[in-house]
Amino acid sequence: LSSAERERIQNEFSNRIGELAAGVIQRKDRREVIVDIGRAEAVLPYHEQVRQDGYNFNQRLRFLILKVDEKRGRPVVYVSRSHPNVVRKMFEQEVPEIANGIVEIMSVAREAGSRSKIAVASRDSNVDPVGSCVGQRGLRVQAVMDELMGEKIDIIEWDPDVTVFISNSLNPAKVIRVDLLEDEKIARVVVPDHQLSLAIGREGQNARLSARLTGWKIDIKSESQYRTAVEAEIMSRFNQAVEETASDYIDDEDVPDEVDADYQEDAPEEAAADYQETEPRVTDSEE
Repeated sequence: LSSAERERIQNEFSNRIGELAAGVIQRKDRREVIVDIGRAEAVLPYHEQVRQDGYNFNQRLRFLILKVDEKRGRPVVYVSRSHPNVVRKMFEQEVPEIANGIVEIMSVAREAGSRSKIAVASRDSNVDPVGSCVGQRGLRVQAVMDELMGEKIDIIEWDPDVTVFISNSLNPAKVIRVDLLEDEKIARVVVPDHQLSLAIGREGQNARLSARLTGWKIDIKSESQYRTAVEAEIMSRFNQAVEETASDYIDDEDVPDEVDADYQEDAPEEAAADYQETEPRVTDSEE
């Protein structure tokens, strides 16, 4: 490449970092995939690949531009298929309400090739953010899923109330209650007994994605597990209170260790004197 061509590639793709680029698979080189993205060749590293994609010769896909580096004196464009922003950018292109700013993607959590969750909010109370992303008959979300080779996508309504947002994020499970430990950023979630497995997901996937989406560590319990834990906590606190009360009573009780010596010596004499003073007199009439 001439110096002018190298500079052109460097400038063009440096300005497109974070955007999607359509590309055609050219070849597999060891662990990398080489992609024609129009005016340059791009490298798809192994750790940015998704196994389900296949990467067959002449296969057309969309890629996220990650960065532009220089290698052996020439610019190299690096792209990704596994980054969470691949999902974000695809929805921006598929959903006009996102493109024009009415609907906003608040966060994305992804396990590439398997499942993604996206949280969306609307700036217009008349626009349903979830419905906008799903589309009529599910056509919009299906288009993204097809591009991602069948990766499942859950669209969640974002809410400024953290407890509501966390409840929504565990969809399709229904949540009974959410208790927040704000200092530790832990959410304790209670679900019906029959939905515990659904809330956690296969190999914990639903709970993991929910935690990434919301930014909270999520501890999920069934209703019966929660009830047992509450009862145990109540008994523990009751027993502790009883022990503390008993300890305080013993400490406050005034029990002398020794009897005063003077009291021991004087007591019999004083008692006799008191008896003599109080003994009734016998009158002549009584005699």
